Amino acid sequence: MLLAIIIGAAGGTVFALLKLPLPWMLGAMVFVTVASIAGAPVRLPHMLRQCMVVFIGTMLGSQFTPELLDRVGEWMVSVGGLLVYGIAAMTLVLGYLRRFGGYDPVTAYFASAPGGLNDMTIIGRDMGGDDRVIALTQASRILLVVLTIPVLFRIFGGYEPPEGLIADGPGFGDLPLAEWGMLLGCALLGPAIARACRLPAAFLLGPLLLSAATHIAGWSDASPPVVLVAAAQVVLGTAVGCRFAGTGYTEVLRILRTSLGSAFLLISTATGFGLLVAELTGLPWYVVTLAYAPGGLAEMSLVALGIGQDVAFVATHHLCRIGMIVLLAPLGFRLIRRAFTARGNETVNRSPG
Repeated sequence: MLLAIIIGAAGGTVFALLKLPLPWMLGAMVFVTVASIAGAPVRLPHMLRQCMVVFIGTMLGSQFTPELLDRVGEWMVSVGGLLVYGIAAMTLVLGYLRRFGGYDPVTAYFASAPGGLNDMTIIGRDMGGDDRVIALTQASRILLVVLTIPVLFRIFGGYEPPEGLIADGPGFGDLPLAEWGMLLGCALLGPAIARACRLPAAFLLGPLLLSAATHIAGWSDASPPVVLVAAAQVVLGTAVGCRFAGTGYTEVLRILRTSLGSAFLLISTATGFGLLVAELTGLPWYVVTLAYAPGGLAEMSLVALGIGQDVAFVATHHLCRIGMIVLLAPLGFRLIRRAFTARGNETVNRSPG
């Protein structure tokens, strides 16, 4: 664990010194991924990640403001477009993984889902897929999408990284005790409330939703200290990199090579839908693209925060996308399998003899 955090922090520092976009997350992600593939004994305990995810959820919820309620109506078309995008992207990637990746149908189906890494891995295993390949493919998707999007914003979106190692913002001493109490209350109570409501990813969604409600209601307007934001990015980047630990060099490279094509398809589709939705709604196309890009709720929300985009818009759309994937992907698989089973039985019944 210590080795993983040290490597991640070193990667973040190097990327920050080089003025690369979103340095603390991307630097940690790249350095720890390379260390994992090289065979370094790196791992991140699940509880450590969960503890940081609780804070990340609270932090992301703090980006929601009372003015958000006046803008929700503008998001109906873009949220509705998520379903069409999900079906289109999943169909393209499914065909690609079957044809060029050599995946079996079940593994390809759940590996192609643009979201819900943990859920798709578990459900895919129960349905007869290779959960290791699904998990590595989904982790590669997040790695490649999160690496690509900030660079594209740097090239085409006019984003400039901060001058110092850490962006300007509030420090630990800038928050009154009452604000600290409000944020800590959201972090501690959020997971329990989410579990009671049977929400997925309770450690992230609970604090996020409770913090968002608190800020929308106007009870708090605190922003998190920038040092904690950087620490959260290091932990998340390290967590993504550690997913490749213990996997053979050849297998990781094969999956990464296959995932390059699927990541290209996903980013291209997200960009296409971003341009289309922008024409229909008048929303900035690059913000819609960021909201559609399937890089993980926490990761893409932190990308939005790090490059100064609308975190509430991005987080809301990723929540909806993941909800659609988790609910509809297993249902779609059962319907497809039932249809093929019925067709196979009909063919057998019609065969001679």
